[in-house]
Amino acid sequence: MNHLRCVVERITYQNAENGYSVIKCRAKGYQDLVTVVGAMPDVHVGSVLYLGGSWRIDAKYGRQFSMETFEETLPATVYGIEKYLGSGLVRGVGPKFAGRIVKQFGADTLKVIEEAPDRLLEVTGIGRLRVERIKKSWQEQKEIKNIMLFLQSHDVSTSHAAKIYKTYGNNSIKVVQENPYRLADDIWGVGFKTADSIAEKMGFDHEKYVRLRSGILYTLNKLSDDGHCYATREMLLKTGAELLAVEDNVLSVTLEEMIRAEDVITEPIPLPKDAAPGAAPEKAIYLPPFYFSEIGTAKRLGAIYGNAEGIHVNPAGLAERISRRTGMQYDEIQMQAILTAVQSKVLVLTGGPGTGKTTTTLGIITAFREAGAKILLAAPTGRAAKRLSEVTGMEAKTIHRLLEVKPSEGYQKNEENPLEGDVLIVDECSMIDIILMYNLLKAIPDTMTVILVGDTDQLPSVGAGNVLRDIIDSGSFPVSRLTRIFRQAQTSRIIMNAHRINSGRMPDISNGVKSDFFFMDMETRAQKKGLDPEDSAVLAEEAAQTISELVAAKLSGYYRTPSAEIQVLTPMQRGVVGAANLNQALQQALNPGDQGLKRGGYLFKARDKVMQIRNNYDKEVFNGDIGVIESVDLEKRELTVRFDDRSVTYDVTELDELVLAYAATIHKSQGSEYPIVVIPILMNHYVMLQRNLIYTGITRAKKVLVLLGTKKALGYAVRNVTVSKRNTMLKERLQRLP
Repeated sequence: MNHLRCVVERITYQNAENGYSVIKCRAKGYQDLVTVVGAMPDVHVGSVLYLGGSWRIDAKYGRQFSMETFEETLPATVYGIEKYLGSGLVRGVGPKFAGRIVKQFGADTLKVIEEAPDRLLEVTGIGRLRVERIKKSWQEQKEIKNIMLFLQSHDVSTSHAAKIYKTYGNNSIKVVQENPYRLADDIWGVGFKTADSIAEKMGFDHEKYVRLRSGILYTLNKLSDDGHCYATREMLLKTGAELLAVEDNVLSVTLEEMIRAEDVITEPIPLPKDAAPGAAPEKAIYLPPFYFSEIGTAKRLGAIYGNAEGIHVNPAGLAERISRRTGMQYDEIQMQAILTAVQSKVLVLTGGPGTGKTTTTLGIITAFREAGAKILLAAPTGRAAKRLSEVTGMEAKTIHRLLEVKPSEGYQKNEENPLEGDVLIVDECSMIDIILMYNLLKAIPDTMTVILVGDTDQLPSVGAGNVLRDIIDSGSFPVSRLTRIFRQAQTSRIIMNAHRINSGRMPDISNGVKSDFFFMDMETRAQKKGLDPEDSAVLAEEAAQTISELVAAKLSGYYRTPSAEIQVLTPMQRGVVGAANLNQALQQALNPGDQGLKRGGYLFKARDKVMQIRNNYDKEVFNGDIGVIESVDLEKRELTVRFDDRSVTYDVTELDELVLAYAATIHKSQGSEYPIVVIPILMNHYVMLQRNLIYTGITRAKKVLVLLGTKKALGYAVRNVTVSKRNTMLKERLQRLP
């Protein structure tokens, strides 16, 4: 094995998923920068590395050092010290102050910071506040380095070291040694597999209870990520045994102990009507939050629906009064929906684009306002709430804001401190998962009227459950379905094609100058360029390049729309036309440069469009929120993102909560609308090509939609209605209500 000691000059590439990196280093004895490749997830510019590996010649990129082992050491040269301090690793020291400090103390710089940090006051421009920040940051870095070395000694990626330190502080190593599976429970972003890998290297028994328990909880959580509220016992034991590489009977003993300890809750699954006589029902295994949310949702809906108290609206002559007040004409189905809303405590209003959901909602609001009702409006996301506010002229809040979520304290609005009002109208209800719905219903008094508005043909919620669909399918509450497409909507090919797709027919892709719906055939484009139109890799590369051209120049120029308002939506995260790769390409096209903070394979720069990918109650930002980076502070190692009406600051260790958002998956776009939407649709995505996915993507576009791909992929998506069934019992619980 060859060895190389070097200083990292720049990071050319870093894969967010596996840490594979391409870095350029300055090494003694080499005039030019050396290219190093290998899995180095946490290296920074300025890091001093001692590498083990071998030299190789890459046919495309030339001579490279292929890293097999690496350790990070403190720099020994004045140049290295300046580079190290100026990298932003130590808060309070950027390139400018690094230069001043090294000029003052030379080779003794690190010794001064370690042993006599107050001497930094000798440096021009450094005050007491900055010195204290440097001292604190230096101590944190030392602790994090110790954790990194500990994890490295067990051959584990160190990318989570900062989070581990932030959670457990100086007890980090002790916690990990005693029970590494706590990491999976306590730290977002550290999964069971990472914890299991650490435990294995530490010699934990393969069949130890804490391991099997953690594996079962991980399996149930993974199933909830797929939308399931519960797992069948058979499914859980089979999936868990494969994950843990143990026998079913060993895992079964652990599961019984978890049931006894109420770590999980079981309930018989109702037998289907065609079940054989005497058949035994299967057992559903729930994580407690999903179990209590399902039961609670059913109980609360039943209590609200069954309560006769509430605002009274006189239905006599209502149609004429509403039409006069709003200046709108309502058809029979819409007026029936308005009448049902004022006479029933719970109503579901559903329909596709262009069928008048907004107009009908305005009619419902007018009817209740006439009676003097206090009306609350809410939606699951910031963008959906903003749109609801714009169309109604009233304040609309996100559900989280409505419930006044506070970090560590939870929802301030609840059964003990309910919402105040007569009517609650909630839009985009197809997005609401079972846990959020339960917390919302807990805060609704029995006297309130609840109107749930949504399109059941869209994708279900990202979280567990199929709440809106289950409420409708239960048959327990009034449902108003709007089916007529209004005349003004019929002029929009986006709306007409959405309905065609929803009914299983191919959309009209004839294009035309006045159209708002365009299809670009990548096979035809490939042929014109002399490329192989049957090569899926070629088509994907062609699509990715075309998307960059459309967003950066063609669409923004033709429609006079800023590129930032053009949203690329894609079926998948991975691949050439997946969100991750398209984000890198679009960032390069729209916001070039190399000044920013690096985390998880992304370089975050000022003016970048970003998306929050988890609920963060401390910052009051939620999964799917999109913002723009206002500023990046390399010295403090933090950046500020503008979300609609406010700015939020992120430390570098929190940046794995953000991803670039020039491109996003269609799942993440639910509840949002954009002036112009571009969607690649190729057979590379065939596992995700489903009718409701394409329908949801298309209906995100307000002004212009561009599909680009192949007719084969589009046809496959339109025909494919195999929507995965979600394990929920909400429908059955609602049907059992008295």
